Amino acid sequence: MSSAMGRDEPPGPINWNLLDADQAEAEWRDLDRFVMWLKTAFGLSPAIVPPYWHRHDELIWELSALHLHFLACFDEVASPSAPIAWMRDFADARHRLREWVSACGTRLDRDRPSRQSVWPGEAGEPSGGEVMIEDRPADFEEFVRADVASRRRIQAVVDQQLLG
Repeated sequence: MSSAMGRDEPPGPINWNLLDADQAEAEWRDLDRFVMWLKTAFGLSPAIVPPYWHRHDELIWELSALHLHFLACFDEVASPSAPIAWMRDFADARHRLREWVSACGTRLDRDRPSRQSVWPGEAGEPSGGEVMIEDRPADFEEFVRADVASRRRIQAVVDQQLLG
């Protein structure tokens, strides 16, 4: 289910803020496979895992943590009781996911950016309006392409600053 399962050592935490473009692309694909499996295997509703989960940081971090926990608990060297611990933690995660989905307002058929509180002195950014969800796989591919391209641009700037 994940390239992490083929590693010699257990997977470590993923800090999405620090991944380079190649790492991010591989992790996005692994996480998407896991989320699709999770949704199907457990019959999860869009109130827990919505189609545009990848467009909401709060859902990305929660699902990524759940994925890594799954990999660790179902690893061949894990304790025989680790899977039941994962199931208990999965129950807790479902409650948090439901809260995140409710707060961010994404649904089965439409999505909007998560609302952000603007603190005094901060410049407010428009949150954007709702969009209809028509093709989740195509949107995911576009999202990954944009994220990878952004990471490549940032790395190019950093490399240029180091050389210049």
